[in-house]
Amino acid sequence: MSATVLELREVSKVYGTGPAQVNALRRVNLSVRGGELVAVMGPSGSGKSSLLTIAGSLEEPVSGQVLVMGTDISRLSANDQARLRRRLIGYVFQDFNLLAGFTAIENVTVPLELDGISARAARTAGMKALAELDIAERAHHFPDQLSGGERQRVAIARAVVGDRRLLLADEPTGALDSVNAEAVMLLMRAICRRGVAGVVVTHDAQMASLADRVVYLQDGQLIDRAQASGGTDSPLTPGVQR
Repeated sequence: MSATVLELREVSKVYGTGPAQVNALRRVNLSVRGGELVAVMGPSGSGKSSLLTIAGSLEEPVSGQVLVMGTDISRLSANDQARLRRRLIGYVFQDFNLLAGFTAIENVTVPLELDGISARAARTAGMKALAELDIAERAHHFPDQLSGGERQRVAIARAVVGDRRLLLADEPTGALDSVNAEAVMLLMRAICRRGVAGVVVTHDAQMASLADRVVYLQDGQLIDRAQASGGTDSPLTPGVQR
């Protein structure tokens, strides 16, 4: 069985103080192994986005631990956390976040070049990532020359280029039609099969059913979990997360 890539231990997150205080996450425990795609569902305001940003070290919890590849990221300096994000963690956003003035291949190679990799090596890795997502033929097109599904594929290629081990996606199919949305989820699942651990936030039960496992957040707590069937809808099975 693959090693654990992401582990959240008793993670809590609070915003604000006094009457305005919001408990975004309450002692959440979650473990994701390499090769596994986990879908996170829940109503608006349930803590889904907070879970994702904390898992990716973009925010710090008020208590608990976040481990990536066995490393407690709270013990790292700010520079080391940034280095870990660049090398091990990839993000996919609903609005793609592609740089309008850069071609597809340039968008994909930017993270590598920022990490000191030569332009030639970065381009080789970038073209490989685009090819794996069947979008290499559009490498020299700008984002406004690509369809929504193509832009999302470029965004995924940017997230997994190099030796990324953790893929975090926030509503990656929300802006796509049903055909492209399913294609993107299947691509993400295929990427995870290579040993990447994936966590995707989604409100769409049909998309969630394409993941290996579903966890359900409500009021900052993981209250339900289920095994998805890899292509067919699977009801969420009650089970309190302690």
